[in-house]
Amino acid sequence: MAAEPLLRALMMVRTHLLDGDTLVKAVASGRQKGSETQWKRIEFRYVDLKAGRHLQVVRYDETQAHTSNHAGDDARTVVDEILEIPFANFHVETATSQMQVRVTKKAEAMVSITEREEAVEPERGHDQPKERLLAEDHPVLIALGISTAEGKVKPTRQDKYRQVEEFLRLLDAAIADGIKKKALRTPTKADPLRIVDLGCGNAYLTFAAQQYLSGVRKLPVAITGVDVKQQSADHNSGVAAQLGIDADFVVGTIAEAQLPQNPDVVLALHACDTATDEALHRAVEWEASLVLAAPCCHHDISAQLRKAKTPSPYAALTRHGILRERFADTLTDALRASLMRLEGYKVDVVEFIDSAHTPRNTLLRAVRTGSKVKGGGVRKEYEELVTTWGISPKLAELLDERVGGDGVALRAED
Repeated sequence: MAAEPLLRALMMVRTHLLDGDTLVKAVASGRQKGSETQWKRIEFRYVDLKAGRHLQVVRYDETQAHTSNHAGDDARTVVDEILEIPFANFHVETATSQMQVRVTKKAEAMVSITEREEAVEPERGHDQPKERLLAEDHPVLIALGISTAEGKVKPTRQDKYRQVEEFLRLLDAAIADGIKKKALRTPTKADPLRIVDLGCGNAYLTFAAQQYLSGVRKLPVAITGVDVKQQSADHNSGVAAQLGIDADFVVGTIAEAQLPQNPDVVLALHACDTATDEALHRAVEWEASLVLAAPCCHHDISAQLRKAKTPSPYAALTRHGILRERFADTLTDALRASLMRLEGYKVDVVEFIDSAHTPRNTLLRAVRTGSKVKGGGVRKEYEELVTTWGISPKLAELLDERVGGDGVALRAED
């Protein structure tokens, strides 16, 4: 490797990234000493679409991949933005060479270029086969009506299949990370990981999680689904018996459902409005180690915003109905995240699935630390938000007996 000024090395990388004729693929990864990066790695390749050749950029965070395609000035802008991220390594493959760039602790670049003995032809196909966590012909997908008897996903159920797949990816990563960091106990056959799906409906995720975690990941799990409808419990019990799956189904509301043992993991996918707050409250009440909640509608805070006087200078945020609804969504989930942090959870808010497949694509991922926040910035931020907007989140009301005793108001009216 030869030492080069970092800027010169990055310009060499830029030249290759913007060459749609010769670039095979490139990867940016790692982080420079003393720096943080939003993405674990970013991959580049060119694909031929109906609109012409585009630079495909795939960004990876802790749990999933985010893909985007760019052409012309847009591609140049994206490449320049990414090259400003303090990645530590760049690997670039072209039709005729391979280049490796490693950034040293002194912010210099060590560059290695190897010429290929024979030129290669870059692959420009757009649709690459994607590794599936549950194959299309998996018995559970057929039993749930997502796939046909021949083992092909039904055209009308493609979005449901993607939803199940992405949720399993998030669940798998969260459980693996929780066990690794000892935030989640290591399950055994004698004491399996207890998972409850609140508001499970037809139990797509309940069954998919059980089959993937136990069948593919080989983790001992005990799955329970909770739904208010007896019809759902009867249907789901029948499916479980048909497939030979060990799963329990409890009839009851999220707020009142009784479980034989407290769960380790709480799932709540698209529980409507304040049902998500009830699910988060039960998770706190049970001291669940991991919570994954994908909220649905957010009517409660939206209705409060319509009645409350909008503080200055934010009138434009609530003047138009569609903007008020979107703002209410964001505000609700931000407050939920703050309250869970106050209850002793490390919280991330991530994209659950691309918005092209569902408009409700936000997921709250909470890992219990066991140490409640007594004061400081989190509490101050929360109090300022509810006071400024004159709102009272349902989750704060549900948690009132648990957090109200410290003398600090958590609701606007307190």
